[in-house]
Amino acid sequence: MHIRPRRNRKNEVMRNLVKETYLGAEHLIAPLFVVAGINQKIAIKSMPDCFRLSIDNLIIEARELFNLGVKTIALFPAVDESLKTPDAREAYNPNNINHQAMRALKEALPEMMIMGDIALDPYSSDGHDGIVDPKTGEILNDPSLEVLAKMAVAQAHAGADIVGPSDMMDGRIGYIRNALDKEGFTNISIMSYTAKYASAFYGPFRDALDSAPKKGDKKTYQMDFANAREAIREAELDEMEGADILMVKPGLPYLDIILRLKEHSTLPIAAYNISGEYAMVKAAAQNGWIDENKAVIEVLTSFRRAGADIILTYHAKLAAQLLSK
Repeated sequence: MHIRPRRNRKNEVMRNLVKETYLGAEHLIAPLFVVAGINQKIAIKSMPDCFRLSIDNLIIEARELFNLGVKTIALFPAVDESLKTPDAREAYNPNNINHQAMRALKEALPEMMIMGDIALDPYSSDGHDGIVDPKTGEILNDPSLEVLAKMAVAQAHAGADIVGPSDMMDGRIGYIRNALDKEGFTNISIMSYTAKYASAFYGPFRDALDSAPKKGDKKTYQMDFANAREAIREAELDEMEGADILMVKPGLPYLDIILRLKEHSTLPIAAYNISGEYAMVKAAAQNGWIDENKAVIEVLTSFRRAGADIILTYHAKLAAQLLSK
């Protein structure tokens, strides 16, 4: 045989020489959960090794991540139920727990990049990403845009470097871009949750924030998991409206969508390795069914191989520790 592919696999040096995909800590964003109080580190049962952190402990965790090379975090607030209202006005309160955390992080770690989540579900008494019509139960698109824009501007004032609209309302990227620019925040990046699917894998995240819908589901605004071409349409709209980065969420069941967006767009592509995917790996590892360290690197490399430039993952700290070795 003249052609022997195994020659390029014969030892580690050769394998590294021809390696097609590189994974580094610089590709990772670590999602973190913040809660009110002092010295709080509340375990999330469905997400082993993840916690709701008070601001003092959040800063400690962020500093450890930064020193490992993970220099961007995505912040998600666990909001007290008493602060949730149908109009989600706490979302743009300058002194809410999310904005307090952003300011504290910027003071303690000015070089750490902060990404804020733009959606109403953590602040809404209805648990939906947009405003709900009390009579019909319909999630109202256009009235939601005004609140989402106020939320984005408030996060920019608090120190966010990136805002991540995860609400899936039509037209929200352009609306938010205009609001940010009007306030002088032309350098704030928008990482759009472009193809966010109505998925069964969000359960543990909703446990972490107590943000599940009180009634109904999110299928009128999040995408049908059976659709692929629709993601291209969403990407075209987001790009036209001013998005800087396009995201696919969830990650593992949607590697084909990551690839499609990568081939279709010149913008950077992000993938969100979500809570349910994380929980599956952790559960299998805790039962001794898989090697956690090897599985984590394999999973994250699969996102890079599919075309993701950026990966949001709860495995970020472990992955960075493994990659440093």
